[in-house]
Amino acid sequence: MNIIVTSIFVQDQDKALEFYTEKLGFVKKHDIPMGKFRWIALVSPNNPEGTELLLEPNDHPAAKEYQEKIFDDGIPATMFGVEDIHKEYKRLLENGVKFTMEPTKAGDVTIAVLDDTTGNLIQIMQK
Repeated sequence: MNIIVTSIFVQDQDKALEFYTEKLGFVKKHDIPMGKFRWIALVSPNNPEGTELLLEPNDHPAAKEYQEKIFDDGIPATMFGVEDIHKEYKRLLENGVKFTMEPTKAGDVTIAVLDDTTGNLIQIMQK
């Protein structure tokens, strides 16, 4: 069994699509109209057949509440792996990305946390 799609709740699909593609560098794989929303799935440019990240609208009250509560508590909604966290941190800062935590050693890994501008904290990690 493989994970083929995972999702993250977003406040605004268009804003999220712009942030995740233009700032973080993901590639749009699907953008399918689904009523008033869209099925927007992104992939890593390094693995276009890999796990897809679905930008899920937070239109449901439970989704909105969940997203707000974990954000307010400083809990990242998901985690992305990077090869060189310091290089990636610098690149993202230069792209205008705001961080809530700069690269920090945590045991055998180094982590940093960024704000995706659509209601989520995202952790990046280097093993």
